[in-house]
Amino acid sequence: MADADATSIWMRPEGHERSGPGRRPGYSREQITRTAVRIADAEGAEAATMRRIAGELGTGAMSLYRYVPRRDDLFDLMIDLAMSEIELPDGPSGDWRGDLTLLARRTRAAGLRHPWLIALLTSRPTLGPNLLRVHEFALSAFNGTGLDIDDITGFVGMLNDYLHSAIRREIGWLEEARRTGLDPERWKRDYMGPYVRQVVASNAFPLFNRSVLDSRTAHLAPEERFRQGLDRILDAIAVLIPSLCPRSAGSQQRSCGG
Repeated sequence: MADADATSIWMRPEGHERSGPGRRPGYSREQITRTAVRIADAEGAEAATMRRIAGELGTGAMSLYRYVPRRDDLFDLMIDLAMSEIELPDGPSGDWRGDLTLLARRTRAAGLRHPWLIALLTSRPTLGPNLLRVHEFALSAFNGTGLDIDDITGFVGMLNDYLHSAIRREIGWLEEARRTGLDPERWKRDYMGPYVRQVVASNAFPLFNRSVLDSRTAHLAPEERFRQGLDRILDAIAVLIPSLCPRSAGSQQRSCGG
């Protein structure tokens, strides 16, 4: 790969071309990216090829490579455009739990609007300006707790791991429902139900049986299940914070802010 090809899209200023009589119409990264996102939302990220985007814009694919040279660049731009929809306050409120709950709910909403987003986001490192804005908000939620930066980044990573896993699982259910024409409840009852009843009757997996017969979580609506899992992560962080704060000078007790 040439050095120029290895340069992040965020390090390459966008050139602008004039449109006018006798000229081909000019385009922009935003226009190309919005078209790609619209295609990906309907058909998946793999459908958002330069040839397809060019067809939607009424031009040739080669004319778009001046704006977005590589497919990885297009993915970075798509991720960042989707992340721009996560609206957050300018700064933390002082209530780290409330701030992270807000962030989690809005991340889930963006992930469900754009079913390709979390898969792309977790498949390759990217640091677009909107992703950095969201990440900075998550880190700054812990301002005043007395935690060092390694503990803060560890907690944010733990939260992100939960968010990405939970959102991908929910999207998987939705995609399976679309593929089979069955809503999740009918899928459980009509498609998996007979086999699950057979497994339960065998008594070979007693704890699995309990999860089927006695668990309340398995029957929660997706949003409630997401919130329950989120609360468990935040509960764990709340328990850990006091043990990680620095000890006060001359004291065996740890001192946490906020």
